[in-house]
Amino acid sequence: VQLQASGGGLVQAGGSLRLSCVASVASGRAFSSYVMAWFRQVTGKEREFVAAIARRGGNTFSADSVKGRFTISRDNAKNTVYLQMNSLKPEDTAVHYCAADSGIIQSSIRNPLQYHYTGQGTLVTVSS
Repeated sequence: VQLQASGGGLVQAGGSLRLSCVASVASGRAFSSYVMAWFRQVTGKEREFVAAIARRGGNTFSADSVKGRFTISRDNAKNTVYLQMNSLKPEDTAVHYCAADSGIIQSSIRNPLQYHYTGQGTLVTVSS
């Protein structure tokens, strides 16, 4: 699986951004067979879980720090996962990565090391 994230940029505090991640999957596999997630990382710090979504989108999981502000969604027909980010804060500034895994279990969904595929990041900068 190849993952291409986009949508990052510079925004003022309180603003919004929508990140997108398009997946290129191998022939014979379906995008809907992958759990998708977003993580973020600040230089010098560990990669942090942001949100994840189940294969068919029925269940979503979010970090406490983004609940009520960020929404993860997916469009399996477009092989795309989204992260709608509202009410952005300066502490949301980070490189945001999307990740995919077909066999991950729910108890591991917040661990970036459990995802088999991770795309290049897109930088989100929130100014105060």
